[in-house]
Amino acid sequence: MGRGPASLLRRPFLTLLLHKPFGVLSQFTREPGSRWGCLADWVDVPNVYAAGRLDADSEGLLILTENGRLQQRLTDPRFGHWRTYWVQVEGLADDVQLAALEQGLVIKGQRTRPARASSLDPSLWRELPERTPPIRERRSIPTSWLSISLREGRNRQIRRMTAAVGLPTLRLIRRSVDLMDGDPPLSIEGLASGQWRPVKPPEQERLKALLRTEGARR
Repeated sequence: MGRGPASLLRRPFLTLLLHKPFGVLSQFTREPGSRWGCLADWVDVPNVYAAGRLDADSEGLLILTENGRLQQRLTDPRFGHWRTYWVQVEGLADDVQLAALEQGLVIKGQRTRPARASSLDPSLWRELPERTPPIRERRSIPTSWLSISLREGRNRQIRRMTAAVGLPTLRLIRRSVDLMDGDPPLSIEGLASGQWRPVKPPEQERLKALLRTEGARR
């Protein structure tokens, strides 16, 4: 875990799981004039790139790989990998708002695909460390946490969806990506913000199987 030499991590197509911190772009180069950091500040392994992205002001799971086919496979909307997010919102969600999130909303002229949405058990979110910098809070308005799962990834989609039902997003953490193979999703479980690890051998075999499946469909 952490900043080990790349030579110790080499294996057939290197893949890492990163818990991306707040304030970091999902790329390895800084943007001129940007206040955001980049992945190179946290991951010192060459030739890996993000399969998908998280906005700089979002946190959580990024899958980094040197395999271009795997990048494509994990982000291709045809395969609809469920991505689960823990979302802190301003306000308390009711059943009507949760149903609207699940059924789909018209965002920027397009209806979102059906999703999964539920209130998050306090025993889960109370264990989360504070974000740095901390979120803004208004004393007169309570906050709450939701679990939202999507099979698509439009620009700032969750933030726009929660805003559309009157629950502005304050903090957004991607918890997991489901490989849709019947086994548990890949997740940030056990990784503190900023930490990364190589995938374990069983996870590596599951990723290889995705590529075999993709090849069989062609």
